[in-house]
Amino acid sequence: MSIKIGIIGYGYWGPNLVRNFSETPEFKVTWISDINPKRLALAAARYPAIKTSADGQTLFDDPNLDAVAIATPVSAHFELALRALRAGKHVFIEKPLTETVEQAERLIEEARKRNLILQVDHTFIYTGAVRKIRDLVREGVLGDLYYYDSVRINLGLFQPDISVLWDLAVHDLSIMDYVFPAAPVAVSATGINHVEGQPANIAFLTVFFENSAIAHLHVNWLAPVKMRRTLIGGSRRMVVYDDLEPSEKIKVYDKGITLNGTNGNKENIYQALIDYRSGDMWAPRLEIAEALRVEAQGFGHSINQGEASPSDGAAGLRVVRILEAATRSLRERGNPVELARS
Repeated sequence: MSIKIGIIGYGYWGPNLVRNFSETPEFKVTWISDINPKRLALAAARYPAIKTSADGQTLFDDPNLDAVAIATPVSAHFELALRALRAGKHVFIEKPLTETVEQAERLIEEARKRNLILQVDHTFIYTGAVRKIRDLVREGVLGDLYYYDSVRINLGLFQPDISVLWDLAVHDLSIMDYVFPAAPVAVSATGINHVEGQPANIAFLTVFFENSAIAHLHVNWLAPVKMRRTLIGGSRRMVVYDDLEPSEKIKVYDKGITLNGTNGNKENIYQALIDYRSGDMWAPRLEIAEALRVEAQGFGHSINQGEASPSDGAAGLRVVRILEAATRSLRERGNPVELARS
């Protein structure tokens, strides 16, 4: 029996949700809601068999509706998700989960209390590329992880209610949460806004981990080109992940350093300790499937089996915890902020 789902928000991301849930066998989209009459008219014209409403409460009041997917500005996430959960609906919600850690914790508790699924739309962890990177890490192909170094830049879209950290860095934070076995312990963020009165449009975020790993994220809404490139360094091999590459999104390099003993040699100790290794490069085969479709299927599986997804509420909370700390560090011009333990 199909899971009946309604989509709240038919702006930038909502149409993708409607399309993917409509084409996922586990689901039947029965409602689309948006407060903008023009968007709602577009939805009605594109999907005449799906009911529409300008009021999200209409969806919550429908006893035949099993779940809702929320694709609204983050400022509305908490209220809408809380109302949906209290109405007995499973919730699929766009990233980031909420504006604050406290809000995220309340949603998680509400879902737990009502035995409902709360899943965050961390789309990238459902891509073939990121799933392959996680496999390489788990299988020990990369060795001990040293660093995650990412550039995620483009021209726009400027957001009036959130900074570039909450818009773009959230992707890398969700990828790290999925891939890195070590937990982050502190963050430091710097950035600036070039539009008066608006949130930061360029930022640099450093994440410190409980081991010797480190992450550096560069995010920018004011760049002349679009870049999505990540370097992941390990003790055995290194990965270059370019999401804009049409075919070879991941390249694995057998490059690095080897530490040797000095054997009593007191001269040239630096050279004696470090050897440089330069081997082959290969591009592993990746699964070809739309990430959002894989994610929708996973949401259906979680509902039917009662199992948590890789991007459940707890994962969303971990990302929001870093973003909240990064926002505080940004206000304090890069002052490191310790992260509370989960």
